Amino acid sequence: MTRRLVVVGGVAAGMSAASRARRLDPDLEVLVFEAGPHVAYGACGLPYFLAGMVSQPEDLLAYPLDSFRRERNIHVYPRHRVLSLDLEHKLVRVRAGSTDFSIPFGRLVLSTGAEPLRPDLPGADLAGVFTLRTLADGVAIRDYVRAQEPRRAVIVGAGYVGLEMAEAFSRLGMTVTLLEKAGQVLPGWDAHLAGELAKAARAAGVDVRTGAPLQAMEGTTRVRSVTFGGGSAPADLVLLALGVRPAAGLAAAAGLRLGAAGAIEVDLHQQTSHPDVFAAGDCAQTRHLVTGSPAYIPLGTTANKQGRVAGANAAGGNEEFPGVVGTRVVAIFGLEAARTGLTEAEAAAAGMDPVTAEVEQTATAGFYPGPGPVRVHLAVDRRSRRVVGAQMLGAGGVSGRINTIAAALQGHWTIDELSSLDLGYAPPVAPVWDPILIAARAAERVLEGENRADQ
Repeated sequence: MTRRLVVVGGVAAGMSAASRARRLDPDLEVLVFEAGPHVAYGACGLPYFLAGMVSQPEDLLAYPLDSFRRERNIHVYPRHRVLSLDLEHKLVRVRAGSTDFSIPFGRLVLSTGAEPLRPDLPGADLAGVFTLRTLADGVAIRDYVRAQEPRRAVIVGAGYVGLEMAEAFSRLGMTVTLLEKAGQVLPGWDAHLAGELAKAARAAGVDVRTGAPLQAMEGTTRVRSVTFGGGSAPADLVLLALGVRPAAGLAAAAGLRLGAAGAIEVDLHQQTSHPDVFAAGDCAQTRHLVTGSPAYIPLGTTANKQGRVAGANAAGGNEEFPGVVGTRVVAIFGLEAARTGLTEAEAAAAGMDPVTAEVEQTATAGFYPGPGPVRVHLAVDRRSRRVVGAQMLGAGGVSGRINTIAAALQGHWTIDELSSLDLGYAPPVAPVWDPILIAARAAERVLEGENRADQ
């Protein structure tokens, strides 16, 4: 077998795979081909770069490009696009500028990431219409803002990126319109919590329009306005934040099996349907630890962990990535919002019999000046009493608490185990009865009340 590992795609999963493989096998030749100009950066920092909170794009780089070759003996090739995979002969076809060439591999890791959704609507190709996925995208938006000085921005999609960018553009002094075709921001979240986020965005001056599907972008060469269900809005800049889909075209064309949401199917070893090909990151599926089913949850934390496992096994190891519970946190407009696991609706769709307890409790001792209350929505399966998900919202004290629930989900805890958890207390950081414990006891009371009613 050729003693060469080829990694297709850099950033979180690809560079984690390459680095892990190198550590396990110092003699393995490791090559990384990345289509873009950057291979290792913090994509989640892009909204803060565009808001001016991060001064230079280089500040988002995790490592200088030459450090991979100099310090780790990993050969990294930016601006090298892999065109096709020949799995029978174990070759990758690569394009660098105007030159195409093929290179053999012994093992292959696919970390091709995800592609932003771009609607097939009039005006989508106008200047001033952007998506935000890569560092190059962020630099292009920054350069456009500097050159054109847009005063009115329209953001299409009120998910995490859409909300973060609404705050970023507001910081730059733009008038911001935020469009969402669903009936609330953060579709899929509890409507009350999502409503609080929308209220905070409006209080900051953002024109939030829900139930407003995009219809067209208008202008001659540069965008000037958008039309949507329910009206129109002037626009000097449009950001399409409609979500992503797995960039699995290479894998599909090579005959690899696809799984959840069209992502590359992998097992717990990140191995694809070909024994010498592994996949990791936003192009690959994962397993949801609450449902036990394949899922597509593209997150940077997942990509890093999957990449480590893929790289280890591509280098001859035997490691597993068990899956995720889908923990996410967003901090916008003075609020922290977080979720993990399943909502009540998602749990019902997965065949569970869920109930939700909702509480509001101060994040610190009541007498101590703090960020105010934390709202907790805790979902529990009636039959097993297992905790299956949570959502939280507050001005502070949210991220650590959602991580506690994430650990409970991964440990398959029941509500009884959660309610007896020994949590820390100090007036500046937590009350005697933490919001998590209050929510757990509320869920127990709901279940006990239902049991009494059934007797």
